[in-house]
Amino acid sequence: MSEPAAQRDVLLRLEDVHTYYGSIHALKGISITVGEGEIVTLIGANGAGKSTTLRSINGLNTPREGTIVFQGKDITRTAPHDVVQLGISQSPEGRRLFPHMTVLENLEMGAFQRRDRSGIREDLDRVYSLFPRLAERKSQRAGTMSGGEQQMCAIGRALMARPKLLMLDEPSMGLAPIFVEKIFEIIGEISEQGTTILLVEQNALMALDAADRGYVLETGTVALADDAKNLRENEQVQKTYLGIEG
Repeated sequence: MSEPAAQRDVLLRLEDVHTYYGSIHALKGISITVGEGEIVTLIGANGAGKSTTLRSINGLNTPREGTIVFQGKDITRTAPHDVVQLGISQSPEGRRLFPHMTVLENLEMGAFQRRDRSGIREDLDRVYSLFPRLAERKSQRAGTMSGGEQQMCAIGRALMARPKLLMLDEPSMGLAPIFVEKIFEIIGEISEQGTTILLVEQNALMALDAADRGYVLETGTVALADDAKNLRENEQVQKTYLGIEG
C-alpha cells in the first residue's frame, strides 16, 4: 500500500466542491485529494456523484462553489481543452469513440493538441505495447470492434494526451469478465509506468483491489474515505457495495 496523499505530493485537490445540473444539487461539498503516483477510486451507487466529480474536474460542469487545484494551480473555472493541456485526460463512460474513424485515427485524436511528433510516435508505441490488439487493428473502424477492444481504444486515446492524471469513468461497464480482468491488469501497468489515476468504477471489488485509496460517495457527499484495503474490510462497504453479507 502506498503512503496516503498527505505524505506525498498532492497532484489534485478538491475542496468543498458544489456542482449543480440546473437546480439539482449534484455535488454537496466534495473534498478529495489524489497524490502523485496513486490510484484513487470513487465508488458509490448510481447517482452518487461519481461522474459529476470527474466532469467538475475536466471543466464540463463548472462548480458553483469550492475549488479544484491541480499541481498547485486553481483550475476550477478552466475550459475543458485547457484542462487537457494542463495534463488531465479522461476515458469517458460509454467510451465515446469516433466509430467511423480507424483505431489509429481515434488514437491520434487524443494527441490533437500536441505538436511534438517524435513524442506522439513514442506514445503511440507505448499504447500499442499496452494494447497489442490495437496495433493489430489500427486500420479497422473503431465502431466495428468488440466492447472490450473499444474500451482499450478509449483508454489509449486518453493516454495519447500524455496525461499526468488519467481519469477513467466506468472502464469495465458492459464488458465480458475476461476483458474486465485485462483492463484492470493494464490499469496497474499504466500506474507502474508513473501515471496517476482517478478511477470511477461500478465494480467496487475490482476497483478497491486496484486502488491505493478510495472514497465512497453517497448522494453528492463523501460518506467514507480510507485506504482501499480498509474499505474492502469495512462491513458497511462489504454489505452495500461488495455484495458480502456479514
